[in-house]
Amino acid sequence: MKILIMGAGKMGSFFIDLLSFDHEVAAYEKDARRLRFTYNCQRFTTLEEVKAFQPELVINAVTVKYTIPAFEEVLPVLSKDCIISDISSVKTGLKDWYDQCGHPYVSTHPMFGPTFANLNQLSEENAIIISEGDYMGRIFFKDLYQKLDLNIYEYSFEEHDRTVAYSLSIPFVSTFVFAAVMKHQDAPGTTFKRHMRIAKGVLNEDDYLLQEILFNPYTYDQVAQIRTELKELLQIIDDKDAAGMKAYLTKIRSHVARDIGIKQ
Repeated sequence: MKILIMGAGKMGSFFIDLLSFDHEVAAYEKDARRLRFTYNCQRFTTLEEVKAFQPELVINAVTVKYTIPAFEEVLPVLSKDCIISDISSVKTGLKDWYDQCGHPYVSTHPMFGPTFANLNQLSEENAIIISEGDYMGRIFFKDLYQKLDLNIYEYSFEEHDRTVAYSLSIPFVSTFVFAAVMKHQDAPGTTFKRHMRIAKGVLNEDDYLLQEILFNPYTYDQVAQIRTELKELLQIIDDKDAAGMKAYLTKIRSHVARDIGIKQ
């Protein structure tokens, strides 16, 4: 296949490396400096080069703020049967845009990133393929993600947004709270250091990405649950309620027992 990858950032470069030995790959990136370390692919900085290439599949890997503007920029030089795709973690507004764009499309979300994941060992990572969209496009990404040994799930756009609201907003907000109240430690404990590594990764993410995940319409209810739990915990602490604390710890251990390997 002739594949155009838009954006040569971390994930764009990952897909270039991943696909360039089995397909004819080109990277389109306005900032030529980002193309310096790409290899085994054609490197484009103009739409005229994209038009001459005539890709069969476009993978949009620009930052989430520019996903739709990037599509709209390149659409006029694509053939009508070119499949367009995104790997965005925020799908807000994409379904409506895809429905009127006039191109076959496929939308996926690799639920990992270069910040935390080991890109050479992804068997414990997940990917979501949106069930709406072009059948052949979905098959392409399903085959690709299976080769990476990813765990694959198929969700609708709405189901995806609900999942992201839970799986990203809760750890992001928890990290925000940690960062907001922390003080520098010269001799931090192990748990503190682990939290700091997570905070470093999250806070190095793009501001717009963090904003859009938290502005997801399903996020508020998830964050409100954190507030409810903190209120209960604060009351237990204020009362120095040993029985209440034991009951609370029993509750939360039971809640995550399956995920942390506690036998019940």
